[in-house]
Amino acid sequence: MLKRFRGDLHIHTCLSPCADLTMSPKRVVEKAVKENLDMIAICDHNSAENVGAAMAAAANKKITVLPGMEVTTVEEVHIIALFDELHQVLDLQRIVYEHLPPEENREDIFGEQIVANEFDDVEGYNNRLLMAATQLTLEKWVDEIHTLGGLVIAAHIDREAYNSIIGQLGFIPPDLELDALEISSHTSPSHALERYPGIEEFPLISSSDAHYLQDIGKATSSFLLDAPGVDEIRKAFKKQDGRNLLIEQPIMEA
Repeated sequence: MLKRFRGDLHIHTCLSPCADLTMSPKRVVEKAVKENLDMIAICDHNSAENVGAAMAAAANKKITVLPGMEVTTVEEVHIIALFDELHQVLDLQRIVYEHLPPEENREDIFGEQIVANEFDDVEGYNNRLLMAATQLTLEKWVDEIHTLGGLVIAAHIDREAYNSIIGQLGFIPPDLELDALEISSHTSPSHALERYPGIEEFPLISSSDAHYLQDIGKATSSFLLDAPGVDEIRKAFKKQDGRNLLIEQPIMEA
């Protein structure tokens, strides 16, 4: 029997240098539970080293954590990759690491990149330059993610100054096999459809892109699914077997 599942599918942790240090995997999960979310996706910049900890922190709670990543293409476009299994996102991480520049992170400029466990203990620091663009093209990353079994969502298309596909390219390539587009809490679906003609061809989700605990759940999407998961979400995007996407109105920001 299909049920309604509410999700925030783009949340950062303290591994992302631009995220607040309070965004530990444990605290992210706890805040998501308080917001009555059924599923969340951990999507740090060019890394998935805190995904396993978030999944472990959610093991005995009524919430599903989907493995994810926010990948930066060579065009400096941000895309979201979502998976069902941890090993899939770790396979993607291996490929991403192979195509990051050799420079190390500058904590004094970009911030710390903290790897934490499910108990809020610091396990270490990632020294890679996670904020950098990778050396592969947008089209190549879409292919890589699909090959690994994931979904590809163009991130925060309404935030043109924040590495959105529209901000970087000026358009969405017609042959690019994106699974969906994401809008942020800064706009509504109706405003996005009015502002960006042509996006009605894609499923449109709303996510918080939370970098601070208080932002988790600020923008969400609801789905009719058999269970929370990427394969089910894929069916919802395609409106298969009764699955469907029910976007919610975000809390508008100034």
